Amino acid sequence: MPPLAPPDPLDLVLEERFGLKRFHPWQREAIEAALAPGGRVLVVAPTGGGKSLTYQVPAAVLEGMTLVLSPLVALMEDQVRSLDARGVPATFIAATLDPEQRRHRESSMLRGRYKLVYAAPERLASDAFVESLTRCNVQLVAVDEAHCIAQWGHDFRPDYLRIGALLERLRPPRVLACTATATPGVRREIREQLRLGDGCREILRGFARPNLHLSARNVEGSREARVAVLEALSSAAGAPRAPSGGAIVYAATRRKTEQWAEVLGRAGWNAAAYHAGMPGEERSRVATRFADRSLDVVVATNAFGMGIDRADIRAVLHVQPPSSIEAYYQEVGRAGRDGAEASGLLLCSGADIGLRRRLVTTGTDGSSAPPELAARAWALFRELLRYVDARTCRHDFILRYFGDEQELLGGCGHCDVCASLDDDAGPEVDAVEREATAKVVRMALAAVARARERAGMVAVAEMLLGVDDERTRRFGFTELSTFGLLRGRTQGWIMDLLRGLLAAGWIDLTPTDHPVPLLTRQGAEVMRGQGPVRFAPPRERVPAAARKKAPAGPRGPTAGVESLDVTARDRFERLRAHRAQVARTRGVPAYVVALDRTLVEMATRTPRSGAELLEVFGMGPARVEQYGEGFLEVLRGG
Repeated sequence: MPPLAPPDPLDLVLEERFGLKRFHPWQREAIEAALAPGGRVLVVAPTGGGKSLTYQVPAAVLEGMTLVLSPLVALMEDQVRSLDARGVPATFIAATLDPEQRRHRESSMLRGRYKLVYAAPERLASDAFVESLTRCNVQLVAVDEAHCIAQWGHDFRPDYLRIGALLERLRPPRVLACTATATPGVRREIREQLRLGDGCREILRGFARPNLHLSARNVEGSREARVAVLEALSSAAGAPRAPSGGAIVYAATRRKTEQWAEVLGRAGWNAAAYHAGMPGEERSRVATRFADRSLDVVVATNAFGMGIDRADIRAVLHVQPPSSIEAYYQEVGRAGRDGAEASGLLLCSGADIGLRRRLVTTGTDGSSAPPELAARAWALFRELLRYVDARTCRHDFILRYFGDEQELLGGCGHCDVCASLDDDAGPEVDAVEREATAKVVRMALAAVARARERAGMVAVAEMLLGVDDERTRRFGFTELSTFGLLRGRTQGWIMDLLRGLLAAGWIDLTPTDHPVPLLTRQGAEVMRGQGPVRFAPPRERVPAAARKKAPAGPRGPTAGVESLDVTARDRFERLRAHRAQVARTRGVPAYVVALDRTLVEMATRTPRSGAELLEVFGMGPARVEQYGEGFLEVLRGG
């Protein structure tokens, strides 16, 4: 009998120190790359995905000290407390400590007492602190929330710019940067700012969250938004008095958080507001109550959420859009970390777009923001508007945005876009319909051009609708050739159309207190018929009272099953049984493994390889990698 292989030392550390049985494959890949001499690693994985292990495990096995630079004092405190309990000596150094505490911890650091030392990037402004680091045996520097170093990112923090100089001075054997949200451009800037070099190992995994039911809606008015939020909360979390988990509602302003907390409280929800203008003790009390489940709903600005360790969040709802897709996915990713079904709803109104336009053009001190920064921030927000107006799977839209092509789902089957598609997709829109869409787009662009920056989007929509009142007459809109061109449509439909033009970059908003639409150069070309019109027109809105409740999961294409012959029907049943077993084993809903429509197509086409599976509806690279071989075995069996 051959001798047993010795246990893997990393597995031993993981189990003995951290109480976990196994790594995610990408975690082991990152840890092994970081432990290699001269290791330079950039890890991009979602919030709650286990990024901290990629530097905590190396710190536990390396002889010297690991320096962790993190902007969140509360998160440092939590991690230090947890590490100490596991026998890994750690501390944090931040401005919140009194001077005597700070001196004591820095003295212990110099004596080599700690395996991990957490510090806020602001501490790097202290020459004395940097000098003390040069006298420590720093074997690894880990940069958490590394996207904060990117000046064109959604959460830039100037203190992070000191890290590159620190690394030049310390020259540590290993550097690991990690973040939850980074586009290809931001990842490139992280590598440049931290001098990670051409040999940097980039690990991008874990963005796919198929247990999240993502949806987005354009709304007009507080009543429509209130109905949408209350419906989404009830659908995701159940009754207000006995919810199945927690929820976070995000708003863009402090005043909105307080208004929405009051609205939800009146509707019976145990809700509280949270924003940076509240006293620190009150904010801590709200965060603690939410974490210990004595509070069900927090209505917050983006100041809330970082470091919140609650796995049973059933919904993350945005009553106003955040600044970017990066910010949105980081926030909505706090839902469903337990792997169970959860919902993310993003609402957007015309007023929200105007508010964001003002925010991106205003600096932190109230003065005008530098034009290049304002332009970049506005471009990031426009990408979010494209997500709102998406006509393809929302999960795959986000995965493509982050460059995570390996995890594409090929259609999640249960976001609002996928759920709205018929199982038997018809042919592409014919030339007549395309021309009709192009004509509507040109009408709307012409209306914006003829408005000559005199009025906002609502007034332009009323001009196209043909509203003859004191306001449209005052602007001179009733005399224009574009007046009433879209008579017969609803005002909500026209507003959705104008927002789609804004997302496409064909119109823009002025950076004024009351933003008004204007035609861009590309929009002028489209209006004159010089550019292509690849545009999906909005659907007419259905009043809330007449709307059917959205299904909790994907719709099953039973008609497709009935059309199968006897042999294919048998294959379908065996595929479905296999899917049920896999779903039970992994603790996920069946549709996460594969959609019914996917099984019907497998049973009909009988693919024999991973490449052929990729051609089946709903089988993106991520599903083929995780579940493909099992389905192929079923198909090989008959």
